[in-house]
Amino acid sequence: MIELKEVSKNFGLTHALNNVNLKLGSEQCIGLIGPNACGKTTMIKSILSIVVPTAGDILIDGKSIKNDVSYKSLIGYMPQIGRYPENMSIGQVVDMIKSIRNNEQVLDLELWDAFNLDSMKDKKMHALSGGTIQKVSATIAFMFNPKILILDEPTAGLDPLASEILRDKIKKERNNGKLIIITSHLLNELNDVLSHIVFMEEGKIVFYKDIESLLEETGQPLISKAISYLLKNLKG
Repeated sequence: MIELKEVSKNFGLTHALNNVNLKLGSEQCIGLIGPNACGKTTMIKSILSIVVPTAGDILIDGKSIKNDVSYKSLIGYMPQIGRYPENMSIGQVVDMIKSIRNNEQVLDLELWDAFNLDSMKDKKMHALSGGTIQKVSATIAFMFNPKILILDEPTAGLDPLASEILRDKIKKERNNGKLIIITSHLLNELNDVLSHIVFMEEGKIVFYKDIESLLEETGQPLISKAISYLLKNLKG
């Protein structure tokens, strides 16, 4: 569904991505992780065409995204920090995005209902807590039934109940055939959600493994411990 072919991105002398090759398919929930400045954000921004690679190509469903914006209708994106017009209400923001998307398909309002956003739709964005803004961002990401979901630190700032609601939604959509990419530092919260891990360092893919194989290979019960174990052995 998404393929990166020899993708590099340089910012001056800094190699944010270094000849990255990666193929991600449907019914996968990918944990994209690594230390700060490892290239995760640059990769996501490249897939979203916010950043243009210095070299290489990115394909969505076998088609290059170069000079193409239509593919973006296939993606739902939840940023780590959602930024919306502060004087607009929740309802107005959602209506605005509906208008921009100009999508006539039936909307997925499951998170809108689960987060009870209808009861606060007239609240202005500047008056919302960080957790409520996260709920709005999550709702918008899933609303248009995209084939691909990119979620940046999705559970950060959410209360335990809201986190559980979102995790259940992620699992449901993965089982519906979606490709879901999650960047997160809260790996233990996602133990039952992720199907694969992509670990990056210094602009390169260090490893790409399915969770079952990762846990079996390392003999560890948790994803975070398995990754730590594997990295120590790779470097040792």
